Amino acid sequence: MGLISFIKNAGAKVFGKGKEEKEADRIELIKSHIQRYGFLVEDMKVDVAGEKITIAGKVDSLAVKNKILVAAGNIEGISEVDDLMVVKQAEVAEPEKESRFYTVKKGDYLSKIAKEMYGDASKYPIIFEANKPMLKDPDLIYPGQVLIIPEL
Repeated sequence: MGLISFIKNAGAKVFGKGKEEKEADRIELIKSHIQRYGFLVEDMKVDVAGEKITIAGKVDSLAVKNKILVAAGNIEGISEVDDLMVVKQAEVAEPEKESRFYTVKKGDYLSKIAKEMYGDASKYPIIFEANKPMLKDPDLIYPGQVLIIPEL
């Protein structure tokens, strides 16, 4: 997928306040943040250069890959995620459709986003489900957060 942009000052507070972690510490904090959601990544490698994260590894599906990218990018202090992950080849009847990403604006809520993206506000559960487990409640989104918008 390549490079994905995020809002630097929005997201989970993973890094310490008022102190600069060493790069190795930042890498471990990012890995822990991703792993807390239970995503399975084979041979995961994370590199950090300032505000940019590079993630590599193998995952079972495009949906898991997108969730990992969003979880990593929605960390306060991160503005870019470089995607080097590979989806393992599996025998599937129909290939997965590529998802889009949406950056939440002030005043947004999931049904409003669903109306904008799908033309139907009642399709907000699709967006909510695509962003689990990072979203625990459809009413708890914040400006600057990047969401996965799956194709219908």
